[in-house]
Amino acid sequence: MAVTTHIAQDTAPQPPPPRRPAATPLGTIPLGRIAGVPVRLNWSMLLIFWLVVWSLAEELLPSAAPDAARAADWAAALVAGVLFYASLLVHELAHSVVARRRGIEVEGITLWLFGGVARLRGEATSAQAELRIAIVGPLTSLGIAVACALVALALSALQAPALPVAVAVWLSVVNGMLAAFNVLPAFPLDGGRVLRAALWRRRGDKRSATRTAARAGTVFGWLLAAGGVVELFTTGSAGGLWFVVLGWFLVNAARSEAGQSAARDALRGVRVGDVMTRDPLVVPDWIVLQEFVDSYAMRHRFTTFPVRDLDGNVDGLISPAQVKPIPPEQRRAVRVRDVALPLSQVPTARAEEPLLDLLERMSGATATRALVLDEDRRVTGIVSPADVARVLQPA
Repeated sequence: MAVTTHIAQDTAPQPPPPRRPAATPLGTIPLGRIAGVPVRLNWSMLLIFWLVVWSLAEELLPSAAPDAARAADWAAALVAGVLFYASLLVHELAHSVVARRRGIEVEGITLWLFGGVARLRGEATSAQAELRIAIVGPLTSLGIAVACALVALALSALQAPALPVAVAVWLSVVNGMLAAFNVLPAFPLDGGRVLRAALWRRRGDKRSATRTAARAGTVFGWLLAAGGVVELFTTGSAGGLWFVVLGWFLVNAARSEAGQSAARDALRGVRVGDVMTRDPLVVPDWIVLQEFVDSYAMRHRFTTFPVRDLDGNVDGLISPAQVKPIPPEQRRAVRVRDVALPLSQVPTARAEEPLLDLLERMSGATATRALVLDEDRRVTGIVSPADVARVLQPA
């Protein structure tokens, strides 16, 4: 069973350090862009693809079309596997298209072990928008299931060979199962987001709706895992292990999403200037690394330092971790500017800016810190994950 969903990514949950995705995240294969949305394939899907193709070619298709040649079975299985992956992608693209129409940026789509995930940078601003973004995925899968069923009926009416009919029937069934599973009211599945939208609209309180939907997702995940354990020990079926893993995933995903929602709510109305460490120590970029270590890194409690040029303009960040790879005997010949992270890779903000806006930029940046600049581009503060965490700690 594949799981498809979408994940909002305004801020990190509870919160860990801001995410630092590379152009191609570790463990994924870029497939290009569709409608401007980056599409990637997680390595785990290669294994799932092989298992799907193998089971079709060795079990399902030979029983459905016993007169077909072995080579034909494998060819049809490969086509079915590719079409199944395409249907997962269409499901996630449907989420992405509707989200974009609601003004939410789509960071990308990844096909992975449990199906697919559309990563949205932000959340719906109304219950109606949340409902439309969530429900379009299962409806798309249902539409694909119906279309495949009609193709199977047409092929049968035309007395086509049994093999293509079997492929169409399988695609119809698997997409129907995908639609049915995703409408279950278990957050963060699409059905869980539909539940949250309904509760949000009824209560007028998004945070309360999220808590309830997350509890439903957690309960469902534990029930799924328990059912898998029972199946594993009573029948010895490997499917039981799959349900255990899937249930564990849903429990953790529900908790993570609830944590992210609580963090976003706690940070609404907070300004960058409310959390920043003021007047950080600024390092001249022309000094050598050994002087930086002796005069700054070893003498002050800071772990990251803004860097300035001769004109006093900030031009990057440096930390002892960037110095460590440089051999000690070379540190008197290498200057700070040679190893500092350039300003182009460092998020910047104004003190009066909403913190959530800055966190959104930090989630896609190389640096784990952000610099706060005044109107003259002078450093007035620095924001770290620890600064944000302090805001979220109970009073």
